[in-house]
Amino acid sequence: AILINESTDTIVASKGEKERISPASMTKVLTVLVAAEQLTEEDLDDTFTMTLEITDYSYVNDCSSVGFLDGEKVTVRDLFYGTVLPSGGDAAVGLATYVAGSHEAFVDMMNEKLKELGLSDSAHFTNCVGIYDENHYCTVYDMAVIMKAAVQNELCRKFLSAHTYTTAPTVEHPEGIIISNWFLRRIEDKDTGGEVLCAKTGYVVQSKSCAVSYGTFSGGIPYICVTAGSTSSWRCIYDHVEIYNQYVPKK
Repeated sequence: AILINESTDTIVASKGEKERISPASMTKVLTVLVAAEQLTEEDLDDTFTMTLEITDYSYVNDCSSVGFLDGEKVTVRDLFYGTVLPSGGDAAVGLATYVAGSHEAFVDMMNEKLKELGLSDSAHFTNCVGIYDENHYCTVYDMAVIMKAAVQNELCRKFLSAHTYTTAPTVEHPEGIIISNWFLRRIEDKDTGGEVLCAKTGYVVQSKSCAVSYGTFSGGIPYICVTAGSTSSWRCIYDHVEIYNQYVPKK
């Protein structure tokens, strides 16, 4: 775990912050950051046609998914929200393919971004979803740096801060699909001493439940918290609540 004062880049508290972890779906923070840096607000209304290859990738790898179907024309905006809120593997690979032409080309862009952020010695990604791979790794410190870059990007921050969202109507889903960021919805009524504004969770067997969150506390000071190794998604939320309460200075 790590807690960073984002305004001063000071590590307030940490445990094993440089140990290699599998970031699971926290990976998608970098996915939306890399995509957002290539696009403008106008691009969000563009559409992308889902393919069987993309939906199969999500299904075969047992990913969370939005539920987009083969041949469904979805907006780029919905791919962003779908990547973050329900942690959709289908949306993430769709977004990667839209931006770079292929999943593989997009992963190269992700690793270039890690290099740009100064993290290439300790972080390397092999996919945009967070599927376990021994060559897909980072540290909780790395994830905090990635989150800092993401919340400083206006588009990214919008997607990472949404609690619920309904995708645009399509032929396959005429009423859209209602999706939620359950971490934000569950932590909003907990006493953290401030307000948690953005978050992304993850889970693979190798890292257990993990999450990265960003919030403002005591007079608007921003903090980033990253944890891995929680025994459940609820325990992961309470880890963040306890860390914020214990280590963020009170007013």
